Amino acid sequence: MRDARETIGEQLSTARSPCVTSSFQAGGVVLLHMLRGLAPDIPVLFLDTVHHFEETCVYRDRLAARWGLNLVVLRAADPAPGLWQRDPDACCARHKVEPLFAALERYDVWFTALRRVQSPTRADLREVEPFRLPGGTVLRKVNPLAGWTTEMVWAYAGAHDLPLLPLYDEGYTSIGCEPCTSRPIDPSHVRSGRWDGRKLECGIHVPAAD
Repeated sequence: MRDARETIGEQLSTARSPCVTSSFQAGGVVLLHMLRGLAPDIPVLFLDTVHHFEETCVYRDRLAARWGLNLVVLRAADPAPGLWQRDPDACCARHKVEPLFAALERYDVWFTALRRVQSPTRADLREVEPFRLPGGTVLRKVNPLAGWTTEMVWAYAGAHDLPLLPLYDEGYTSIGCEPCTSRPIDPSHVRSGRWDGRKLECGIHVPAAD
């Protein structure tokens, strides 16, 4: 496993217009801590789904102010707050997939905090892989923490005294939109509390292009 900072530095050296997405969970904050030392002005894309925990938004704003982040808040052109009750997949598509993919058109390198151990759907995740947007644009998707365990994330956060989202103290292990997030159903599977266990992904992290 390559050092995450080495991967970040290498990819930044050839990037014309990089960005990072963050939901401000622990892994994302670790990645932001690494990135801000090398690219302090990198756009930090946050999806305002109109369904986030209030704690998430308060924490996001405090950390963005404390670290001087170049925060870019993305939101669907036509939000539908009750859509999650009727069709969770359509809700994710409208509030997450569509606004993010539209925004990514202007970047050539996309950093994420995805890790292989998070889910079976991420088991084959590569540190650097091509990603094709619906319009045909291909960018580099960079996952510097791909090989990290949850213990490594928390150890890094502790070693660097990083403030973390308070919802972890309430037993949550993977934190997304409030209506579709619960404490883990299976303690051994950190994402088992998402969507009542009915699915594992929102649709953003579709398979990479060949």
